[in-house]
Amino acid sequence: MILVFGGTTEGRKTVAELEEAGNPFFYSTKQGEQDIALLHGIPLCGAMPENDMIAFCRSHSIRLIIDAAHPFAAHLHHTIARVSRQLHLPVIRYERIYPPRNPAILWVADYDEAIRMLTDKNKTVKRVLSTCGVQSISRLQPLKQRGIRLWFRILPRQSSMALAYEQGACDEELCYYPSPSDAERSTTEDDMALFERLHPDVVLVKESGESGGFEDKTRAALSLGIRVMAIKRPVMPEGFLTVNGEHGLRRMVEHVLPEFYPLHSGLTTGTCATAAALAACFRLLKDECPTSVPVILPNEETIPVDVLYHNDGASVIKDSGDDPDVTNGLEIQASVIQTRGEQHENIIIKGGKGVGTITLPGFDSPVGESAINRVPREMIRDNILAHFPDAHLVVTISIPQGEEIARRTFNPRLGIVGGISVVGVSGIIKPFSKAGFLDSIKKCMQVAKASGCDRVVINSGAKSERFVKVYYPALPSQVFVEYGNYIGDTIRMASELHFPQVTLGVMLGKAVKLAAGNLDTHSKKSVMDKSFILDMLREAQCDDTVIRKAEHITLARELWKIVPESQLQRFAEVVIKYCASHCESLLPHGQLTILLIDEDGNIYHS
Repeated sequence: MILVFGGTTEGRKTVAELEEAGNPFFYSTKQGEQDIALLHGIPLCGAMPENDMIAFCRSHSIRLIIDAAHPFAAHLHHTIARVSRQLHLPVIRYERIYPPRNPAILWVADYDEAIRMLTDKNKTVKRVLSTCGVQSISRLQPLKQRGIRLWFRILPRQSSMALAYEQGACDEELCYYPSPSDAERSTTEDDMALFERLHPDVVLVKESGESGGFEDKTRAALSLGIRVMAIKRPVMPEGFLTVNGEHGLRRMVEHVLPEFYPLHSGLTTGTCATAAALAACFRLLKDECPTSVPVILPNEETIPVDVLYHNDGASVIKDSGDDPDVTNGLEIQASVIQTRGEQHENIIIKGGKGVGTITLPGFDSPVGESAINRVPREMIRDNILAHFPDAHLVVTISIPQGEEIARRTFNPRLGIVGGISVVGVSGIIKPFSKAGFLDSIKKCMQVAKASGCDRVVINSGAKSERFVKVYYPALPSQVFVEYGNYIGDTIRMASELHFPQVTLGVMLGKAVKLAAGNLDTHSKKSVMDKSFILDMLREAQCDDTVIRKAEHITLARELWKIVPESQLQRFAEVVIKYCASHCESLLPHGQLTILLIDEDGNIYHS
């Protein structure tokens, strides 16, 4: 069993990752006030002193502890460390992502140093706003005794307000975040409005990381000319296995407790290429050959990737986990050479042997370029510049067996010749058989139902989900469910769970397949029916010029550029009409809303 200490955004993300395994785990919070839906997780509420924690771990056969608690919960962190040493339990610390320390901010070690600095006789501080939480109220009372006006920003929870009064705060000293949630407590606009109203001389903050809104608060204060004082985060105990994102968390759990997940995750070719390129840079520019390199993924978390070295650079052996991927086991190589900085870009990325070449339009790169998608290119460039900001390099990615393997993929049909593509959006492969994927969808739908919301929003993946979340900003995150390719099965689940309202967010590639009657849009099950697309264009009253251009498309998303802007809404309505004709019968007692999303996130509806 796994024991998680949460109550934070990181705790929420931990739950989301562990729920995918379908196995039970314990989720502990001090107050029990976090609004979170648990399907397989077992909630625990209340403080857990050291002896109680030891007894609990022994009696419930705990084999792994995940510390996803607030970074300033120092007492809890050290209790977990002592328990782990006594019971020989591994601890994964889900750490936050922290920006570099801004020299415009005054950094202090603790509250005592903050008080000394704020009451220095040379200071002219008269008004202080603390955003350090309700626990800071008693710690900062000496400032009030020195005649400094104090305000405390806290969560609008009954427990927080009661504790604030216990510590001596009065109503005029309290101001509140917009929401009682631990996530997305405020926006920069909220912060600026509060700071402008109070006009403090100093805003006191904790180094709470990106998920704690640290940059929003400090940016707002500094932009208004308000001084910022920040309390540095405590140092974590030694021996914790640190991750700073959900992908790294899953991979660490798979490593420490391999049986927890039925299927294990893997790395995309883009991540492998990035790691190989970064290792080649360490070798060339620093004469170092680390056995693993830290790769920053698109969601800004960092994971370690093992690397090898050869005469021309470095390489990574691709591990696809349990995903049935034909590229599993391939060697992804990278070589780098320095240039004189004469080229337009600092980092030039090229494809070598085994990397395909694009011969048809409709991809991230133009015809003639190597088939290295936009996200992997950005990953390679960003990771190199993070370590070598002044570097001017040409990076060549090669996959020796790529041309042979490409024959077993859809690349030839898509006009990519000479090898495979270097792809990946998240940087991580999550493996699912159809049965496993559908089971995962079902679990997510059940969690969405447990949220109490009347609407579930189903979407194909991270990109479409990002856009529909903007469309429904007030809905909780657990009602957004990915269907992958299984649109029909997911709508049937929504019907079985008696959702009165279902929104289907779909991008054009899947939409044209669905409009033609394909409820499973996987490329192995269905392909784009070009003649049907032409019929839909005619029904939308597009002229012959549009029809002729559409006859030569390789990917459906090219239609967004072919159809004139004045006719896009009408074309979208035709596509949505046919999609609805195949889906509405699957939801006989509910209302189905279909949103068609273009590549820029614009949303069309009927």
